[in-house]
Amino acid sequence: MSPNDEYILEILQGVGLIDTSIAEHAMQLAEEKNIEVVTVLADSGLVSSSEIMQALAAHAGMETIALDPAEIDPMVLDMVPPDIVRRYRVIPVYRHDNNLHVAISDPLDVETIDSLRYILKDVHIDPVVATAEQIDASINMHYAGGGVMDTMIEEMNTENGDLSLAEAANGLLDEDETVTEDDAPIIKLVSLIIMEAFRNRASDIHIEPMEKELRVRYRIDGVLHKVDSPPQRLQAAILSRIKIMANMKIAEKRTPQDGRIQINVMGRDLDLRVSSVPTTHGESIVMRILDKESLQLGLPQLGFFTDDQTTFERLISLSDGIILVTGPTGSGKTTTLYASLNEINKPDRKIITVEDPVEYQMSGINQVHVRSDIGLTFGSALRSILRQAPNIIMIGEIRDIETASIAVNASLTGHLVFSTLHTNDAPSAVTRLSDIGVKPYLVASSLRAAIAQRLVRRICEKCKTTHQITDSELRMLGPAANQMANAELLVGEGCESCGHTGYKGRLGIYEIFEINEEVQHMIYDQVGSVDLRSKAREIGMRTLREDGLRKVVAGSTTLAEVFRVTMGDEV
Repeated sequence: MSPNDEYILEILQGVGLIDTSIAEHAMQLAEEKNIEVVTVLADSGLVSSSEIMQALAAHAGMETIALDPAEIDPMVLDMVPPDIVRRYRVIPVYRHDNNLHVAISDPLDVETIDSLRYILKDVHIDPVVATAEQIDASINMHYAGGGVMDTMIEEMNTENGDLSLAEAANGLLDEDETVTEDDAPIIKLVSLIIMEAFRNRASDIHIEPMEKELRVRYRIDGVLHKVDSPPQRLQAAILSRIKIMANMKIAEKRTPQDGRIQINVMGRDLDLRVSSVPTTHGESIVMRILDKESLQLGLPQLGFFTDDQTTFERLISLSDGIILVTGPTGSGKTTTLYASLNEINKPDRKIITVEDPVEYQMSGINQVHVRSDIGLTFGSALRSILRQAPNIIMIGEIRDIETASIAVNASLTGHLVFSTLHTNDAPSAVTRLSDIGVKPYLVASSLRAAIAQRLVRRICEKCKTTHQITDSELRMLGPAANQMANAELLVGEGCESCGHTGYKGRLGIYEIFEINEEVQHMIYDQVGSVDLRSKAREIGMRTLREDGLRKVVAGSTTLAEVFRVTMGDEV
């Protein structure tokens, strides 16, 4: 029985779903069986659960929805803690501005609605009505591990008596090869952290021991977002579990380590590149998520406009020379190189890469993983692979004179060489090679092009809206302000699909510096990077800022993003 049973029957009679005799009979059965009158009516087949739900929702002035668990955005789910979801049998559905729409099954349950409004003070709760079955299915799909930390604590305390939580967790982890997930809650927790990162399109997972917490952050579209973190007392167990998965030494906590995890998440094969560094409060671990499906990126998906793509395709089709991709860490250099290799990977060409580490495993390409601990350095690997008679060589990064010299010699003897450098712009690649120790005449003879790149966030397609350029933005544009003053720009308002950021996904902005005969003479004469940059612009090179502004006008990104990644760049 429910205290609202009589009220529910009055509402159903009022809308004509039942008559007085049915109402009286339903109330009698509910009292005899001590169950809710709604259940009696639904079981009898006289009134469906859906009809009852719609009638009660209409009476309460609430919207009814057909809840599809798969369509709920993960960013919205993070707004309500799992224990609240389970306790009140509700689920967040979508958010509009500061209104959070939460699905409930009983529109007359005023107590639950008031409790949610009290707990979630930062947003306005707008209840919508869905069937209990739909809500349960959504909770089971999205919060399968929602109470995993509480369950884990209970299980460990129950099964291990007076052991500390870390000791209990390590006891489970010692038997990693034989225990199941049901036996090892720590395994569930780490899997949950990885799964949530993947669902949120994160590229990195940062697990950082702080003084009073174990902080977990996801890097999404290049920006770090803090997520709900596990209790600090689970720190030792979590870090140990990750190190076991990555085949790292658990006992070694004083020196940095690298490892790799291969895992299947939601039907997708992922590689996780794991790095640990000892810090003041414990080991900081970063897991880079390498999704093999990103290998299928074509050159248009990288962000090239048609003219730049044509130039780039011509460059990567050359028979010899060096092509360098430059930019800071995290600017997408490796993705560009892999997309290039994917484009030119044909049966009549032999391609060998030397990487530290091999980030993606590509079919049809011979990939060498550098291992300095056994003497397999970039230099020694390159000397060996030249005897394999490759057509194309990709070097993960030119770091020293030995690697640079072999790359130059390979390019001068009929090989096409791809590699990366850490420089701020494309012309600086020339001076960087000279600083490493490569003779200017060798740089002039071997270098075919340098491509600098950055990543900017794409405007979310689902919430694009027009944007009137502001005076402050015009001032930041400088000389380009006249060209942009009347342009119709776009921004993202923020929606459920993009987690209310206004952005979803990323694309590259590029400057392509081709080496012609005039530039070769300048390199040979050891002209500085400022003069090289001036000459590059004179012969048609667009700067990163200029390419970014083209993509702003095209509606792909925003001025704020271009300013963020090209601050200090000339237009």
